Amino acid sequence: MDITRLARGLSVESMEIGLNWSLRVAWIAGIFPLLVASLPSSRLNPLYELLLGFSKRGKIMQSSSYLSVPQRFFLHFYLLGVAWTTVLLLTTWYYASQVAPLGSESLSLSTAAGHLTGLSHISSLYKSRIHTADKRYKVWVSVFLLLLMEMQVLRRLYETLYVFKYSNSARMHIFGYLMGIFYYTAAPLSLCTSFVLVALNFTLDKLAVLKLAYQGVPSMEFDWWGYLRPLANLGWHQWAGAALFAWGWVHQWRCHAILGSLRKCREQSDEYVIPRGDWFEIVSSPHYLAEIVVYLGLLVASGGTDFTIWLLLGFVVANLAFAAAETHRWYLHKFEDYPSNRRVIFPFVY
Repeated sequence: MDITRLARGLSVESMEIGLNWSLRVAWIAGIFPLLVASLPSSRLNPLYELLLGFSKRGKIMQSSSYLSVPQRFFLHFYLLGVAWTTVLLLTTWYYASQVAPLGSESLSLSTAAGHLTGLSHISSLYKSRIHTADKRYKVWVSVFLLLLMEMQVLRRLYETLYVFKYSNSARMHIFGYLMGIFYYTAAPLSLCTSFVLVALNFTLDKLAVLKLAYQGVPSMEFDWWGYLRPLANLGWHQWAGAALFAWGWVHQWRCHAILGSLRKCREQSDEYVIPRGDWFEIVSSPHYLAEIVVYLGLLVASGGTDFTIWLLLGFVVANLAFAAAETHRWYLHKFEDYPSNRRVIFPFVY
């Protein structure tokens, strides 16, 4: 049994390495064409127009466009994001609490379950793989990042349901829709690639032993403070990143509320109006700027040592900057009195 679990553990570690590199390749594949298409060369216009067609949605996309879906399908992104991030968070959090204690003792699900030989044996096997304090710390950093991501996707789900009122004519390209599905699958994974598969493997092993011992899943008594205490022991990188995340989170909420209020106004009129307030006074797409700040916060909270998270941020910046440029051009074309001091997405720079 031990040999089988050890062999499976080695296989899982190999799969995690493969997953990590697959995500890195995917993010690079998303960043590279956006950067190339943004270069000031007429030879690149076909690539630019192709990518622009893929990214168009809402007011900058014709409602009669082929290969499009309703923009209200944005809801699918956040339903997926909430469900998937929740699974990753709970699995990684449970694994961290049982195998990677930051204190002197690990947590137990219940007094009875904690003394089961099978459960203790499994925990011992997995603890041997993350025997250093640095590795245990990184597991809890992954939990912290997923907790922040959960806050982000939950708010986006709420906004899609109750803030934004998409018109029946609002469309987005099918490629953009598929990219959204991919993004909300890959982004949470990128925050925990080093531990997610082994955490899932550990949880399944624990559940199998519990089911065998109890002939079903028993009622559990959770030590809630015990599960939260290690997060309070994280370092300044994590809390500085959380503060930056919160700053972007709040401003994106405000900017989305402004855009949502404009949509309510348009129910009585077909005319678009210039959005005003908050970061709209300095850039044309402040909700995109706020999202970049959110992911910058995640990078800072990670400690900045994971190249996959750097690439995730790079894709967010490249993708949103590309989309913001078209939105800015649309505003300039639509409104003769559009404020000249507003930049595209980065204040005073671009």
